[in-house]
Amino acid sequence: MERKNVAIDWINLVLAVALFISPWVLGFAQGTPMGNALIAGIVIGAIAIAAIVSFSQWEEWVNLIVGLWVLISPWVLGFTAVTSAVWAHVVIGLIVAVLAAVELWLAMRSPPRQIVSR
Repeated sequence: MERKNVAIDWINLVLAVALFISPWVLGFAQGTPMGNALIAGIVIGAIAIAAIVSFSQWEEWVNLIVGLWVLISPWVLGFTAVTSAVWAHVVIGLIVAVLAAVELWLAMRSPPRQIVSR
């Protein structure tokens, strides 16, 4: 598969770091919100690194799913009372999901190159 938008993967890596450090920076360094931010940050970061090294559509599908999870997790896991955690999760989750959707759309929009034999 041809690779076009490596910049999106670098943005995802920055977002992963931001999510990972958000418990300390935003002051919710405890309990469920922290655990979710750490785990999701690690997963998004690992997928971003894998996509930077060698693009594959499965990486974008995983990022889409994890981004959507991060987006809805404050309500599913019940930490909506921690406002800073909700904002961090919603904003970062939304951006990761949208970027993954854009990557998938771009990958599906342009068909793979065909080798023409003579």
